[in-house]
Amino acid sequence: MSLLPKALTVPATSALSRWFAARSPKSDSATLNLRNVYIFFSREGMLFAVLLIITFIAGINYGNNLVLGLCFYLVSVWLISFHVTFAHISGLKVHLIEVTIAEAGAPVWVTLQLRSESRHPRRQLLFSFEQLDQETDKKASKKIKNSADSQQSVLVTRLQGEQIIRLPVQTHTRGQLELPRLKIKTVYPLGIMRAWSYVYFARTTWVYPKPEVFDWQSQYTITSQEDLPVGGQYRQGQDDFERLDNYIEGESLARVSWGHVARGQGMFTKHFADPVGHEQTLDYADMPAAHHEQKLAQLAYGAMRLGELGVPFNMRLSNDAVSDKLSDAPMGEGDAFAQACLLRLAKAP
Repeated sequence: MSLLPKALTVPATSALSRWFAARSPKSDSATLNLRNVYIFFSREGMLFAVLLIITFIAGINYGNNLVLGLCFYLVSVWLISFHVTFAHISGLKVHLIEVTIAEAGAPVWVTLQLRSESRHPRRQLLFSFEQLDQETDKKASKKIKNSADSQQSVLVTRLQGEQIIRLPVQTHTRGQLELPRLKIKTVYPLGIMRAWSYVYFARTTWVYPKPEVFDWQSQYTITSQEDLPVGGQYRQGQDDFERLDNYIEGESLARVSWGHVARGQGMFTKHFADPVGHEQTLDYADMPAAHHEQKLAQLAYGAMRLGELGVPFNMRLSNDAVSDKLSDAPMGEGDAFAQACLLRLAKAP
């Protein structure tokens, strides 16, 4: 008797989700077929089904051949719609190309390749990822339902051959992210039947902490350099910023003073003092926050700022091997190295 209430409390949606997942193994490439394509009446199609029942009962009850003929005609329309809608989505191939990383609370972007080998174009295919945490976001999703649906789904009006689309997946917490199931559906051509399928991808991605501004980073920020006159001197900290010179073609765009460009004063290159004295170290132990996740968020902000400025730096986390020399951590600069540091923060325990 104790097992019966537990079994009754299992939501029907969870049982259906497990059944759908069992019929579609995880893979980065999927082909829609009889095993993983489902079809049923749409909302408007339910009214159409009611109309079929009413006309059939009325024709039998009153012995009216015209009403029965109308009923059989509507049944034939339904059967044709059933076949066309199912065939319209069956055979479609979906391949996962790329998944980006993102900060917690921002969406990661998934790039998909769609391929249709049918001689006839496929129309009105709607692609969308399901929400990762529907219970948590239930109240928020009601407020932005209309705008979110348009932003989180892609409608392919005509597909023939290959096409590339990008879809967002909303994130919530730092760490490894398993992609939710991709839903593909269509009601083409008459809207009576709705055919849909689910694709479960095997690839995962990472979510790094949302950057948090902190006072300690001020020694790495070069703010007033944009207001310097050409050839002017500005020294902060360990004489990091030195001067501005005319831009020479071929120099890194990361060192261009875009503030002068925005004011129409021309393109100038920022020059720094001795690079040895300009190197910085982002150390987990130096972060002013008290909590672990906040420290990681502050490290993320420092890595992004130093990457934007093109300052050479290294980053030391709490789980790194104990060493007397902080310089043992890899040194780098630029956006690419900053992204590598953010990935380290996403994987940090």
